[in-house]
Amino acid sequence: MSKMPELPYVAIVRALQRDGWTVVRQKGSHVRLQKRVGDEVLKLTVPAHRPVKRSTLSHILKQARIDLERFLDLI
Repeated sequence: MSKMPELPYVAIVRALQRDGWTVVRQKGSHVRLQKRVGDEVLKLTVPAHRPVKRSTLSHILKQARIDLERFLDLI
């Protein structure tokens, strides 16, 4: 099992976009993304920090329903 990395928010947003997420808006220091999965619309917020804490990234991936191995392949 790989260790959760500390990454800048731009790398996280770019990886999520490769997974089909779309940037809806950015307000202040938060980037809002969404993705349609079937009849459901998933939404998540990525803080515009450099770096984003490991624990925060873990919560983002849980909300995005992406496991760490898949995320690391998207980077």
